Amino acid sequence: MLIAQITDIHLGFEPDTPDEFNRQRLDRVLAELAALEPRPDLLLLTGDLVDRGDRASYERLDEALQGLPFPVHFALGNHDERATFRAVFPDVAFTDGFLQYAIEGGPLRLLVLDTLEEGRHGGAFCETRAQWLAARLNEAPEQRTLVVLHHPPMEVGIPWMNTDPAEAWVERLAHVLRGRANVTGLICGHIHRAITARWEGHLVATCPSTAPQVGLDLRPLDPDSPDERALIVADAPGYALHWWNGRELITHWDSAGDKDVLARFDARLQGMVQDMMAERPSRAVAE
Repeated sequence: MLIAQITDIHLGFEPDTPDEFNRQRLDRVLAELAALEPRPDLLLLTGDLVDRGDRASYERLDEALQGLPFPVHFALGNHDERATFRAVFPDVAFTDGFLQYAIEGGPLRLLVLDTLEEGRHGGAFCETRAQWLAARLNEAPEQRTLVVLHHPPMEVGIPWMNTDPAEAWVERLAHVLRGRANVTGLICGHIHRAITARWEGHLVATCPSTAPQVGLDLRPLDPDSPDERALIVADAPGYALHWWNGRELITHWDSAGDKDVLARFDARLQGMVQDMMAERPSRAVAE
């Protein structure tokens, strides 16, 4: 099973500009994903779909997603607005007013969470949402499950983007997931960078954004003393591919765009490749 993920699209950062920079970056990523071989089984968009929660930007997102050769599933982030999103995507199922649902039918079950609290930058996860997650996990305790959400529940070391581990929503989520051996990991957005961490015994991976990335700066930050550090940088638009091999989830990150190819699998390198693969116990090509 191959799961593609993009996040933090922020359409509408330049209002009333259909060909804005963020749309161009999104289109580059979608074109690359659509041309992949093997083709992803599905695409996850993990929040901050638009920048200001406006209808026009959601409509442009809907336009950009037309014609993709795989199903698309959404999570919401802190820049999203539930009512406006729902007006443009009426077929997406909400539960108790939250965009939380299961993606079934594959070898890996996905549970999509809603960590949006409108008007707040950081995450949220109330008791209603926690009860839903616990019920879904309890109904399939042997099914390997991937949890999908916008906000990572752990510190990432970038001070202005950090999640405080003392926040109530973090402990509420941890309480539900603690000791769940069937949870294979969590995948998130929000940070605009590729990051992995171990949290409460689970592997968490964040995806780089299609919009510009957050600068990597781990120095302490005094919010009252601007120090000219780079907050946002125009690195290439990124995406993640999560490959479930039947045992474990393997995550790859890449960026869209042309790359300088320094070596190809041609006759000159065939012998090297043959030798490397012959060393393995099985030469069967992984699905």
